[in-house]
Amino acid sequence: MKGTLLFLGSGGSLGIPVIGCSCEVCLSSSLFNQRLRPSVLLILGEKIYLIDAGPDFRIQALKYHIHKLEGVFLTHSHYDHIGGFDDLRIFYFHQKKALPCLLSRETFKQIKIRYHYLMPSEEKFFHFKILEDDKGKVLFEDLQVRYFSYTQKGTKVTGFRFGNFAYVVDILDYSKEIFVALEGIEILVIDGMAWEKTQAHLGIHEVIEISQKVGAQKTYLTHVAHEIEHKKTNQKLPDGVEMAYDGLKIGLEVEI
Repeated sequence: MKGTLLFLGSGGSLGIPVIGCSCEVCLSSSLFNQRLRPSVLLILGEKIYLIDAGPDFRIQALKYHIHKLEGVFLTHSHYDHIGGFDDLRIFYFHQKKALPCLLSRETFKQIKIRYHYLMPSEEKFFHFKILEDDKGKVLFEDLQVRYFSYTQKGTKVTGFRFGNFAYVVDILDYSKEIFVALEGIEILVIDGMAWEKTQAHLGIHEVIEISQKVGAQKTYLTHVAHEIEHKKTNQKLPDGVEMAYDGLKIGLEVEI
């Protein structure tokens, strides 16, 4: 089935502009350099799915007129990916049913700690579907999903694949099995934090190598830090690799 991927946010954990920063990118008037925390919307006809709900989710939902959700995918428990989880309650009130969430056991444990006040509620805001294994396939709210795992400084992160598209953020340490999960993808969304590897993220050079190894036709770099200027960086990237930006829409094919 043909669908659309909408980038709600493409910035790193601090967002851009960074509070109190006067660097070139943070002072830039270009909309391409103004980035909310990372999140994407998967739109399939009338059905809409969210990947990650960071602290900017309320702003993103209002900006892009998100009125309903079929389900939510959570990659991991870092604040820039789940800081807006509480704001998802509104969909319970709109849709009169629990919002399905797909996530790893490790991420679920953190959700229960940080959002404990939502768990014993008389109103069941969420229905959690737990991924017990590190990799596999699952049918989630009419979507065929392939998932795989890697780590970032000891935190387990889940990557998701939908048909010809894969979403891989906060990647640092991974096994060769990741290339099996990504075999045959055409569109890859992956970190573009900085040119060089950091303590928590692979560098752009390294994610380009991953893209080339899996043979992705198009690779979009997200989770971008304020050291990276959009236009200048795009000019340095190889063919088939480009910077994502807030509001970018791309077409894709998913399995149902």
